[in-house]
Amino acid sequence: MKAFDAGTPGMSDDLAERVEDVLAVDAAEFEAQAKADAEVLKRELREGTFDNHQSIVGLEYEFYAVSDGRWSASEDDVHALMRVPRRLLGLMGFEKELGLHNAEMTTSPQPLNPHGLRAQESEVRARLDAALDCAAAEGMRLVSDGMWSIPPAGESAREYLTDSVTDGGVRLATNMSNSVRYHAMANGPTAPESFTLDAPHVSLEADTVMPEALITSIQPHYQVPHAADLPYHFNYALRVAGPLLALGVNSPFFPADLYDDGVTADEILADGWDENRIAVFESVLNSGDHEKVAFPGDLDTVEDAVDRVVEDSTMVPMSVERGDRFDDDFATLRRKHGTYWRWVRPVFDGASRSSANARIEFRPIAGQPTVRDSVAFQAAFAGLMERLPRLDHPVIDLDWETAEENFYTAMREGPHGDLRWIDVDGDDVVGADLYEDLLVHARDGLRLAGCSEEEANYYLEPLRKRVETGVTPADWKRARVRDALGDADDFETALREMQREYVERQSDSLLEGAFADWF
Repeated sequence: MKAFDAGTPGMSDDLAERVEDVLAVDAAEFEAQAKADAEVLKRELREGTFDNHQSIVGLEYEFYAVSDGRWSASEDDVHALMRVPRRLLGLMGFEKELGLHNAEMTTSPQPLNPHGLRAQESEVRARLDAALDCAAAEGMRLVSDGMWSIPPAGESAREYLTDSVTDGGVRLATNMSNSVRYHAMANGPTAPESFTLDAPHVSLEADTVMPEALITSIQPHYQVPHAADLPYHFNYALRVAGPLLALGVNSPFFPADLYDDGVTADEILADGWDENRIAVFESVLNSGDHEKVAFPGDLDTVEDAVDRVVEDSTMVPMSVERGDRFDDDFATLRRKHGTYWRWVRPVFDGASRSSANARIEFRPIAGQPTVRDSVAFQAAFAGLMERLPRLDHPVIDLDWETAEENFYTAMREGPHGDLRWIDVDGDDVVGADLYEDLLVHARDGLRLAGCSEEEANYYLEPLRKRVETGVTPADWKRARVRDALGDADDFETALREMQREYVERQSDSLLEGAFADWF
């Protein structure tokens, strides 16, 4: 850590002061207000304020920026990570995320019907197309991926992720967005001495949560029509989490300089996991005494979902300003929910009573190679949430422990691991039989939402292709690295060649193609 330099990228003159203001908030008072807010929220839930007449879908979509190669000083800098100018985010209409290299899009919520799904896909493509044009003017490209692996030109990944400064005793990550919440995590009274990244053959310690900026994801949202039914949908979401994660694995490699000294390429390929994104998020944010990221337990009632947020450990007790919005009546609880990270989590909000909603945020899926593949996961999750509870599908009887085991097996091995499922006939099934049942019911859920058979099959086709071919994005990446190693490249060179090919193929297919076109 070094002393503060006013010219350091990402630092603002008053950031440390704003972090100190947050740290001055009385934690006990914050907790008491969150608990009081929870009672307000539960009363509104009982009164039916959060009930709606239809299901609603939405999507959060994260990207990172890389050099497009036009102005690179050397071939080694092609597709290297780049910081996104803050003014450019505004021009794109995107939001800042944890790292300066990140950009996030949030779609407008739409009814779950054929028009709503088309609107989701069209909005993503329209806004992303415009954003790519903005980025190109700066010599950069936005990438949809699970984890970046080529660090910024002239820097190592370790330097980029661990660089920090001190300003008046406040630790500030140099390459982190100037969001007070993110910086405050490293400075509170319960903050650990360091934040540790732990994965096979990878270990990294940082003064801040910046190592979490390695990863990017998509997060489908499904709004339930009746809030009281949220737990039943939620428990089904836990059972589909492992199988859907397995099809979406897309982060088998870290940047080369993060691997331990002496580890071989063969060891990295043999021991590495298919979705290291899961390990990054859990190990970094669970550093110290906090257990912030986890596969959640089943819910019994919708009130239980509210209570879990109240009972979650508080990292950043930030004050809130209350206005005239409906959800300002539980603003402190909403603030606490911002650091309530679970792989599947309930959300309650709405600017007005008429827009109040109870929804499920599905967080296991990494950024995907193409928009169509990303929308496929959104549609599959929505279809399953629409169909499985209505059918009382017997997979709800799958033990929670088995659902959790499925999730972490999927993290390690993708669809090639031993995932278990109960099919519609009540039989224990694995492998192709699992996915046949899963995707049939995702299709039937889309049909219930008004999609034609042709439309439903269109949305799910990218996932069916992965089942039929046995190839996930993680498999594709491993194969490319193995091929390069077979040509006598060292691991770092092989990794860079793979990552460049990923970006180049995506350049041709992100908006209009599909991952299956890559092989």
